[in-house]
Amino acid sequence: MRTRPCWVEISARSFEENYRFLMSLAAPGVELLAMVKADAYGHSLALCAAAAVRAGARWLGVTSVEEGVAARAVCPEARVLVMSGVFPGQGAAVVDHGLTAVVWEPWQLEELEGAARAAGAGPAAVHLEIDTGMSRQGVGTDELAAVLARFGEGSALRLEGVMTHLFAADEADGRVTEGQLARLDEALGRIEAGGLGPEWLNVGNSAALLAGQAARIGALAKRWGLKAMLRPGLALYGVAPEFKPEEPEAVVAARARLQPVLSWKTRVVGVRSVPSGAVVGYNGTFVASEPMRLALLAVGYADGLDRRLGNRFSLLVRGERAPLVGRISMDQAVLDVTEIDGVEAGDEVVILGTQGGETITAFDHAEAAGTIPWEVFTRIGTRVRRVLV
Repeated sequence: MRTRPCWVEISARSFEENYRFLMSLAAPGVELLAMVKADAYGHSLALCAAAAVRAGARWLGVTSVEEGVAARAVCPEARVLVMSGVFPGQGAAVVDHGLTAVVWEPWQLEELEGAARAAGAGPAAVHLEIDTGMSRQGVGTDELAAVLARFGEGSALRLEGVMTHLFAADEADGRVTEGQLARLDEALGRIEAGGLGPEWLNVGNSAALLAGQAARIGALAKRWGLKAMLRPGLALYGVAPEFKPEEPEAVVAARARLQPVLSWKTRVVGVRSVPSGAVVGYNGTFVASEPMRLALLAVGYADGLDRRLGNRFSLLVRGERAPLVGRISMDQAVLDVTEIDGVEAGDEVVILGTQGGETITAFDHAEAAGTIPWEVFTRIGTRVRRVLV
């Protein structure tokens, strides 16, 4: 059966090229963990996890155990790191599906210990998150000793990795990041003093990698006899984070190399002419000031087209920008095509991507809606088909 004409095109080749390019930015010996959480930032975990492995990724990062199980089904040989830890009752699934969980709470350790013992499969590998200043998840300095004691002789868990989250890696001066790495360095000293020998130091997102922090993180890992791992997300999908107050030259160069992975499209359902004074959409937020031609589209806010874009954004049809007029409905939107010749039912409309010589980016959407590119991608609804191209 043919489906409603609202779809996303995913370029696996672009994703793979982005991964290989990011690998070239990493210091020698630094591993990349490909972030495919949140359905690969709205791009499709099934398509992008497989592309990451084809490009050489050995590690995949997901949010939850449920996502981890889905990633394991697609990539049976990859290491899968569950970034947001486990919840009560999920330990058995972690062990059964060969996932690796991030931990920081004592009850998470208990959940995984119980599951590992029940399975009789030997110590389960975990990565311990250190809170170095974000105050979100991670073990704090005061609780570190008690958590480390859980990895003593006879434990059903093995401390395979240590990680933290750099929360201001897109700030060009790097002062916050330096402070975080200093606190991480102190924690690593305490871990070594406790007789524990993790293998991986897992630090840094797309911003850290693009800004050249891989060498700094690699040196920190080497200091403690660890292997460094960075975990790019947004950059894998062809978008470089914006840096404030100004972008380093390395980021500018990288932005030019990254290839967009996603294009979002729909079609014109029909075109109608309306007279001056006609009301368009709910509550009459747009009134025609002259005779107009309007194109109805098969896309709405239930598909992820932000409702705030009505009367303030344009989409592409026949290679030209056409303004969205009236409020965006749940399932439909309307374009003003008065100035564009020949628009008719069936014409392709680009919501995000390139048509002719014009391009609409996730940053364009984000600026108009007062949000960030990450949200633009992840809000694209599950009913919008993802098509491999």
